[in-house]
Amino acid sequence: MSAASPGRAAPIGVFDSGVGGLTVVAALERRLPGESILYLGDTARLPYGTKSPATVTAYTRRNLEFLAARGVKAVVVACNTASALALPHLAPALPTWGVIEPGAERAAERSRGRVGVIATEATVLSDAYGHALRARRADLEVLSEACPLFVPLVEEGWGDDPVAELVAARYLEPLRAAAIDTLVLGCTHYPLLAAVLQRVMGPQVELVDSAEAVADAVARGLEQADLLAPTGAPAEHHFCVTDAAQRFGRLARQILRAEPVSLELVDVG
Repeated sequence: MSAASPGRAAPIGVFDSGVGGLTVVAALERRLPGESILYLGDTARLPYGTKSPATVTAYTRRNLEFLAARGVKAVVVACNTASALALPHLAPALPTWGVIEPGAERAAERSRGRVGVIATEATVLSDAYGHALRARRADLEVLSEACPLFVPLVEEGWGDDPVAELVAARYLEPLRAAAIDTLVLGCTHYPLLAAVLQRVMGPQVELVDSAEAVADAVARGLEQADLLAPTGAPAEHHFCVTDAAQRFGRLARQILRAEPVSLELVDVG
């Protein structure tokens, strides 16, 4: 590590297009309670899942540059769309994890042969999960469904609402008919719909949350790079958004089970 590189006490940077990436923050808190986190929610440009690959890549590059300039030691791209469309075309200077590979690895380990993937339109069109799953197990049958209304439902705070259940039943009917055994939640907003999704799919289907999988991958990576925070160092979390929104603060308190979250309004360019 060069003298100019961030030290072990520096925060982990996490970014998403909105509030969904806070499910990754919560997973990191559970897995690495001693680590500080700097979160960036690109709320001004939400959602990413309906935008072109070129646009998503441009946004992702700027978000990575912003976090690096704020002194993070590593980055988690807590956005499935950015992980699928942008990361393959970027070469971040810092250790960086997307959410596709860890989620696919966990699903491949647990599936009995038939995996469903639900994600944004852009992620489904990229077939990033399909490629990652089949690379690990060629025998897997992978079925994907775009669920574009899930993100606005979560952002509205309707994660466990009868409206969400009606929408989920409509989206997931092809996967139920195909008798999948494992369902990958291919968007970091979707864990906030987990109760609804489990009811719709039934107890025989295992839900795979990529947030938990990526937290494990980050823990292993930081340990291997000797970047784990020093023992006893206080963990401090800071939250930035590109558009101030009361909705973000309300959902942040729900996801992180914390006192009111202080938000810094930033311009990432």
